[in-house]
Amino acid sequence: MKKWYAVASAAALVLILSFTHAVFAVSNEPIHWGFQKGKNGEQGQAGAKLDTLLAKYGSFYKDSKDKKVLYMTFDNGYENGYTAQVLDVLKKEKVPATFFVTGHYLKSAPDLVKRMVNEGHIVGNHSWGHPDMTQISDEQIKEQLQKVKDETARITKQKDMAYLRPPRGIFSERTLKIAQDEGYTHVFWSLAFVDWKTDQQKGWKYSYDNIMAQAHPGAVILLHTVSKDNADALDKAIKDLKKQGYEFKSLDDYMMNKHMKNPIVTP
Repeated sequence: MKKWYAVASAAALVLILSFTHAVFAVSNEPIHWGFQKGKNGEQGQAGAKLDTLLAKYGSFYKDSKDKKVLYMTFDNGYENGYTAQVLDVLKKEKVPATFFVTGHYLKSAPDLVKRMVNEGHIVGNHSWGHPDMTQISDEQIKEQLQKVKDETARITKQKDMAYLRPPRGIFSERTLKIAQDEGYTHVFWSLAFVDWKTDQQKGWKYSYDNIMAQAHPGAVILLHTVSKDNADALDKAIKDLKKQGYEFKSLDDYMMNKHMKNPIVTP
């Protein structure tokens, strides 16, 4: 009788776990981030389906269309000699930024990462090895994120990490959920262009023209500091955007305003 009861209990547990998994499992279908670019000061769009998915996990790629606010972000996979120039411009113009770094960047350019933090910028997570995270396990994703967080904390005064940019712009509902469970907010972008090809730089005006043409209220700007074009264009672009009435804010400002609009109510 006891043996039968144990077998039945085990079978019931398997059924419960299977049902739970079926109910709560999320899709791991890879999504390559993309959007219709904004122009003439109007916001671009990623579409209702992506908007709904991102909102479900607290992720974002732009702010309200009613606020002339811009968020400056950079992806830093490796150093190409231009980040110091970018930091000089940001410091002079008092523009806060978020730098999404990889393990390679942390190991090869620790002094620049320290400078980012010391000058008031945020260091975000771009994964340790820049993999397609839809193709690795849950535990491997967590390890990728934890190593970046730990190394950043080791070499800088920033001991926490809240923002994640998915490597290669590839994600899934599964990776969104894992990141959220680990305390991260996915930050995508609504202004970008091909700027990372170091052997195809076209001059500062190429970068400047792309930034100015796509700028819109609430834009999250993605630039790469490996680009000489970006480094040379940044000062004029920032000044001219300010002349148009734009204000640069940090991702922390975005999150603070978001929580003020949607306060967490506890019983």
